Amino acid sequence: VQLQASGGGLVQAGGSLRLSCAASARLLIFGVMGWYRQAPGKQRELVASIVTGGATNYVDAVKGRFTVSKDNAKNSMWLQMSNLRPEDTAVYYCKATMYGGVDYWGKGTQVTVSS
Repeated sequence: VQLQASGGGLVQAGGSLRLSCAASARLLIFGVMGWYRQAPGKQRELVASIVTGGATNYVDAVKGRFTVSKDNAKNSMWLQMSNLRPEDTAVYYCKATMYGGVDYWGKGTQVTVSS
């Protein structure tokens, strides 16, 4: 299974970006998928997750600004990020966890928010 994250870039504070995560396998084999980020000098943190049934969860810092979604037919997951802040600057990774607990990670995509 391979995950390919894309969509990062440089944006001004208040702007928006949409990250994409394309999977090489059907999304139905994953119990949960999520977006993580890692800023320089900080630990990787969970930003948002979505389970098979569609329920979502967000870290408090992005609630109301980020939206995670997926489309099983397209084998893809997205993270719509709005009202971006400089503190959102990080490398963003997508992760998928199969039923049974095996994790797959995509390569990161850099998001840089300028003030």
